[in-house]
Amino acid sequence: MKLAIVNGANLNMLSYRETEHYGSLTYDDLINKIKDNLPDIFTYVDFFQSNIEGEIINYLHKITREDYDALIINPGAYAHYSYAIYDALLIFKGYKIEVHLSDIYQRDDFRKKLVTAPACNEIISGQGVNSYLLALASLVDIYS
Repeated sequence: MKLAIVNGANLNMLSYRETEHYGSLTYDDLINKIKDNLPDIFTYVDFFQSNIEGEIINYLHKITREDYDALIINPGAYAHYSYAIYDALLIFKGYKIEVHLSDIYQRDDFRKKLVTAPACNEIISGQGVNSYLLALASLVDIYS
């Protein structure tokens, strides 16, 4: 099973950002934690991070053309206003899970509105790195 994990704006700055919301782990720590917990069902996993909306859209187009089975995406702040990423997510026909490290529903009002989430099958929020691990477990349940 081919899986893409996409991280958007400012995720590369983990450990420099508001640690009360995002914790102290670095972006590399996050990726390594995900890699260390990858179930065998995933035969190919690709990680992508960009702070540029168009690069995320181009990557979503790429995984659509390359027939990836599933996607875990943390769009970062793009989740709150990027209808272009929403449209690109609609094009991707695999299973899609949107994740957020922090509990977006306990933060600023603007963070409570997600425009990208309706294009996804699930959303997991507020579990830190476990948001990604829960998404992996969900995909195992779906594809097993």
